[in-house]
Formats: sequence, structure tokens, C-alpha cells
Amino acid sequence: MKVSALQPGVSVVIPAYRSAASAPLVVERLLEVLPTITLKYEVIFVEDGSPDADTWPTLETLSRAHDAVRAIRLMRNFGQHNALLCGIIHARYDVCVTMDDDLQHPPDQLPRLLEALNGYDVVYGYPDEVQYSGFLRKVATYVTKLVLQGAVGRDNARYIAPYRAFRTHIREAFKHYSGHYVNIDVLLTWGAQRFNRVPVHYNRRTIGKSNYTLGKLITHTVNLLVGFSTLPLRIASLLGLLLTGFGAVLMVYILVVRALIFGQYEVPGFTFLASMISIFAGSQMFILGIMGEYLARVYFRVMERPVFVVAVEA
Repeated sequence: MKVSALQPGVSVVIPAYRSAASAPLVVERLLEVLPTITLKYEVIFVEDGSPDADTWPTLETLSRAHDAVRAIRLMRNFGQHNALLCGIIHARYDVCVTMDDDLQHPPDQLPRLLEALNGYDVVYGYPDEVQYSGFLRKVATYVTKLVLQGAVGRDNARYIAPYRAFRTHIREAFKHYSGHYVNIDVLLTWGAQRFNRVPVHYNRRTIGKSNYTLGKLITHTVNLLVGFSTLPLRIASLLGLLLTGFGAVLMVYILVVRALIFGQYEVPGFTFLASMISIFAGSQMFILGIMGEYLARVYFRVMERPVFVVAVEA
């Protein structure tokens, strides 16, 4: 198949973590597909402080063996989205594609993503079937997408996935981002307006096990809630309003209904009083905790901690 020289170049960014076994297979599959799409392409692995001793040597070997493969090693583990941001900033070509390192995102679906990108800024390759299981994981995923609705729109949030393609120039809107918590999907909305999606059949993981545990997903959801949304503050305000109304109704019931209507002038006992104090004190601590989360993020911004630090490039 003859590929036009005018076809935009493609940079594939892959965060690597415990990827020694899967990375060579990913490269093999990508180098079969990319030459059929464009004459200009690269595969960028960003090793995100992997604790094993094999991932980085494997990436170095792949980089030496293939001119199109680049490897970047971060100084420590910064997180998946931070690693993606590093790779996106280092991308050289017109279109950037992000995918995982475990072959769950099939490289042979890249032509579909790029075709769907025509006329759009961002396209998501969302799974054609649910990939996660477990009640808590479903709840955390639902909350994450609920938060993203405010940033990318109700329809697009349903289809957000780590297998995505977008115009590389969009990074100009966030390449100087210095916040401690990174979410690529939110950052993309800073420079993109037109979103598209295409269903993709994700492969089942056959090598290793997922590093994205339930705990990490919950942490990511909390960071997304507090770092890129004012929803928790609105919930705290609503809770305060509801409890204030509850207290007013309770006072009217005790002073008016019980005393004037039923003639019961005795004040409810210690158990009732302790319960009310616990409810209001607990709600105040909850609201203060939410405010503390926001203050902590302001503190991290003031410290100017780096989003990522590159240790080695190969």
C-alpha cells in the first residue's frame, strides 16, 4: 500500500510500568501498522519509575534496535497521566495517540481512530463492552465520568477512554501546566472543542496484571473531584443548607408544636441532644475536610513541584 507523504505524522505515547514482557510485542504490532498509515511516525515509551529491573533495559534495547522508538525514563513514579503528559510534550508529529502498554488497546485499530479524527480535535476509542467489574470499581468509574461531564460535556464523558488520538498542537494550551495532579482528558478540553468517538474491541490482558488497582482508581477519582471540579464544595454548601433547615424545623417542632399544641414543655433528654450535636459536628468536620483538600492543592501549587522530571532519554 502506497502511503501519501502529505499524511500527517503520528506519535504514539505509551506509559510504561512493569512492561518488560509486553513492550517488545507492542512495538512489533505498531511497526506493522504505522508504516501503512504514514511515512512519519514514532513510538514514545515513558518509563514511569517502574520498580522492576527489566523494563528500562528492554526499552533501551528497543530504542537502539528501531529508529522510530524513543524511550524516556522519569526520575521516579509520577503517575500514569503525568507520564502521558511528558510523552505528549516530547511528541514530534502532527497527531498524538495514547495507549496502554499491555496490548489491550489493539494497534490495528489505529487507522479507525485516525479516520474518525478527520474534522475533529480529539477522538476516543472507547471499549465496545464493559471492561471493569466489581461494585466499588463501577461506582468509582461512574463518579469519575460524572465529574468529567462538566469539562467535556455529558455525551463525550460517557466515551472517555485511555485509547485516544488528538491534534498535537492542542498541547499548547497546557504544556506549561504545573498543577500537581494531572488528568489528560481535562487538559485536552483546554485546547479542543470538537470531540468524536469510535467503538473499539479491547483485547483481554494476557501479560502480567493490571497496575491500576481499585485503590488507585479511587485516589484518581478523588484527585479529579477536588483538583478539577468545584462539585465537592457545592455538596458541602448544600449539606450545610440542609442541616440548617433541619435544625430550624427541629427548633420549631420543640418550641411550637410540642409546647403550644401538645403542652409538652419538657426539653428532650441527653440522648437526643447528643445525637444532634454529633450530626452537626460531624457535618462541620466533613465540610472542613473538603476545604482542607482544596487548600492542600493550593499549597502544592505554591511549592511549584514538577509534574514530571526526566532522568534519561534513549
